Amino acid sequence: MSTDQLDLNGLARYLHLAPEKVQRLVNRGKIPGRKVGGRWVFSLPEIHQWLEERIGLTEDEEELHRLEEAFASQRAEERTIAELLPLEAVAVPLQARSQNSVIAQMVELAARTGWLWDPDRMAEAVRRREQLHTTALDSGVALLHPRRPLPQILERPFLAFGRTVQGVPFGGSRGILTDLFFLILSTEDRGHLHTLARLSRMLNDAEFLRQLRQAPDAATAHELICRREAELD
Repeated sequence: MSTDQLDLNGLARYLHLAPEKVQRLVNRGKIPGRKVGGRWVFSLPEIHQWLEERIGLTEDEEELHRLEEAFASQRAEERTIAELLPLEAVAVPLQARSQNSVIAQMVELAARTGWLWDPDRMAEAVRRREQLHTTALDSGVALLHPRRPLPQILERPFLAFGRTVQGVPFGGSRGILTDLFFLILSTEDRGHLHTLARLSRMLNDAEFLRQLRQAPDAATAHELICRREAELD
């Protein structure tokens, strides 16, 4: 079996779930997989896509916390949001009025750190991910990222954050506009899912989002994000 494939027991270990629970989810069609020679086989890229969608759709704090812990590791990418988000990668306001300009300016913002070596390639990868399925949430937040991590063009994993002056059509359901943008730049899959779950926990707070929208500048927004994360623990 290739390194991008798992059997049922391997998937159970990966998800930190009992094999019996994984089997039930598979039998109900809740987890993408296929049978080969009578045995279940799971593609890691498909599992990551399924997890991203599950993290993005759930508002269950307990479920998000479990997912965050499941993907915590001893690898370098297990960092707090405060450690991943440098102040120089925060823009309030972000002067963008369309999906393309948001992506371009968020990638440019990230490149200011010196940790992103190929902004054009990253921007194109983020655009392709948005074409596949929007990362915009009903809360007016978008969690931008490429479909798979691009470690070859990153010095380290990190985040960028921008807030537009007004809402931007970004593919959200029911025509909801998006004005808060996080760009997640990861170097490996588990770290990406850990960061995504932790961010989602932080964003499940309407009062925090209200304060973030009212922050007068980048420094205040950065402080709010760090303070909100501290409340999780």
